[in-house]
Amino acid sequence: MTNYGTIPSSSSPGTSTKLEYISRAKERVKAGLGTRQPWKVMFNFRSFNFPGNISEAGTRARTNIAYFTMNYALVVLIILFLSLLWHPISLIVFIVMAIAWVFLYFLRDEPLVVIGRTIDDRVVLLVLGVLTIVFLLLTHVTLNVLLSLLIGVILILIHGVMRKTDDLLLDEETTGLLSTAPAAGASVGAGSTSS
Repeated sequence: MTNYGTIPSSSSPGTSTKLEYISRAKERVKAGLGTRQPWKVMFNFRSFNFPGNISEAGTRARTNIAYFTMNYALVVLIILFLSLLWHPISLIVFIVMAIAWVFLYFLRDEPLVVIGRTIDDRVVLLVLGVLTIVFLLLTHVTLNVLLSLLIGVILILIHGVMRKTDDLLLDEETTGLLSTAPAAGASVGAGSTSS
């Protein structure tokens, strides 16, 4: 009875690594979804109007795409999913390939090792990309997928150009945009300081 009061450890070492992998995957998914902006901010109808000129439209589109990246990705995935509802075999292939992408590319921390050989990330990316295209071609929904992606891109561009950026809480680290001129900073809602 020397172990009385201790927490028993798992009998197989593989179980703890699987649990660690699952917890890391959860953390990555939460971090990715954490960059999603609130839908109320995205669809605040008071923030929509026509841009004054082409330059302003381009600035708005770049800023909104950087700010709402995760929201836009979710919209495109929902449109793609809805377009595949009438093609159940293609939907199954899409889901299987999405799972393969998630586990073999997006959620990996360590290099992929197959039969004792380390596989480069570019090779994994190339193989998954080719397999996805081939499987979608085999299910005869290529035009359907291309049209749904085109619809998604058009919706993103319309939203990006029409939504004002004055009320966005811009952070240079999140958006990846750096304002070099005071006029550019003023057009995206950054406060100007007088020196």
